[in-house]
Amino acid sequence: MSAGANDRAIIDITHAVGLDTQAWPGDTPLTREVLLRRENGDPVTLSAIRSTVHLGTHADGSNHYARADEGGVSIGEMSLTHFIGPCTVLDVDVARGERITPAHVRGGLSGSLRPRVLLRTGTFPDFRRWNADFAALSVDLVEALAARGVITIGIDTPSVDLQDSKTLEAHRAIFRAGIAILEGLRLDHVGPGDYELVALPLRLMEFDASPVRAVLLPLR
Repeated sequence: MSAGANDRAIIDITHAVGLDTQAWPGDTPLTREVLLRRENGDPVTLSAIRSTVHLGTHADGSNHYARADEGGVSIGEMSLTHFIGPCTVLDVDVARGERITPAHVRGGLSGSLRPRVLLRTGTFPDFRRWNADFAALSVDLVEALAARGVITIGIDTPSVDLQDSKTLEAHRAIFRAGIAILEGLRLDHVGPGDYELVALPLRLMEFDASPVRAVLLPLR
């Protein structure tokens, strides 16, 4: 089916997922089992997949980094308010392997911000070629965004914490602030500014994350 005229207003910020998509080191990579195939004379093509739920562009459930007795919930229980609504895309001038502070945000945080903020770092260009030295969030930045009423933070890297982090201080600060996480966004073709975000996770009960199809739309 061809794209309609309205599709040209949709900005896809999702990384394509294929068998060459890299998973977090040690996590479960994507595999596909083809059970039936039309080309073989079957009535339908039918596939099964095995994969980490933290694949490519995805949303974390808070039970990924907080126990149930601390208030962590599965991605299927997260409020959809976090994943749909006005957002602000911010450019970040940060080196690979650094934690992003408010000072790294181009133009600072003095301007108006929508309740969902997406950070474009450019430090993780391609899930097909994993680089471990991507940038991540600092606690100072999380707290500064929380003070501005931000309810969702998205980033164009596989994690809001550095790859070798054991304490996950950004995840913990995000949990304390009641903020949701989007990771692995594709923002290299997106300019800074305000948009409508749609990045709905699957309603996977008890699961700690879900892949999303994330798009930006012009604000109404």
